[in-house]
Amino acid sequence: MIVKSWFTAKLRADILEKKLKKLSGKDKYPGKICIVVAEQSVVRACRALDRANQLADLVELRLDYLSRPKLAELRPRVKKPLIVTNRLSQEGGKFKGNEEERIGFLKSALELKASFIDVELASPPQYVDELLRNRNRVKIILSFHNFKKTSSFKELQSLLDQMIELHADVAKIVTLARSWLDNLTILNLILYARARNQKIVAFCLGEKGKISRLLSPLMGSEWTYVAWADNKKVAPGQWSLRELQEIWRRLI
Repeated sequence: MIVKSWFTAKLRADILEKKLKKLSGKDKYPGKICIVVAEQSVVRACRALDRANQLADLVELRLDYLSRPKLAELRPRVKKPLIVTNRLSQEGGKFKGNEEERIGFLKSALELKASFIDVELASPPQYVDELLRNRNRVKIILSFHNFKKTSSFKELQSLLDQMIELHADVAKIVTLARSWLDNLTILNLILYARARNQKIVAFCLGEKGKISRLLSPLMGSEWTYVAWADNKKVAPGQWSLRELQEIWRRLI
């Protein structure tokens, strides 16, 4: 009860702060929006990137969706901070090649100076270490995705601690919500990360997890992911940009 009461009070305080910012015209939305571009063809990806440049704070390019990833051709199209992802198949990825090839595209993203590279904590350690060593000014997102459940807070805390020990620039932890209470677990994890001075993106998947995608920026998550159109959603429970903007307008 104490944790829930504190959580409610903290959430109300953050919402009030965001309301005041909006009224003063300093903050249009209560968090950064990352538009996910997941297209099979380069032509469609270019069209989506052009749209995302106009509307997003950040853009995530999912290389694993492209039938022929051509990052060198697509990189100049992105005018906003770019996250390059080539998702591991066990965590929802579509890439058909082997692990060396998959990581090779992320190495190319280093050379092309993407803003962020998302690599799964479950990737072979030697590849994770190599990306971390050679990051230079590119920021590394160490990520974890569980499409089956939300583990206990203690287990997720342990995962986050591993990411902190590896010096992740951003930790990303995403889990499936089987109950509404799973959202509280994830939102409390954000507060734990903030107390450790660790940047984090965390939310729940699925219908029961949709609320966490709305609330996580208010609790300190770096950004929230949206589809650039209603028919372009790539994860369970994902909002489109239009849906998210409409809900935030009503809440704030």
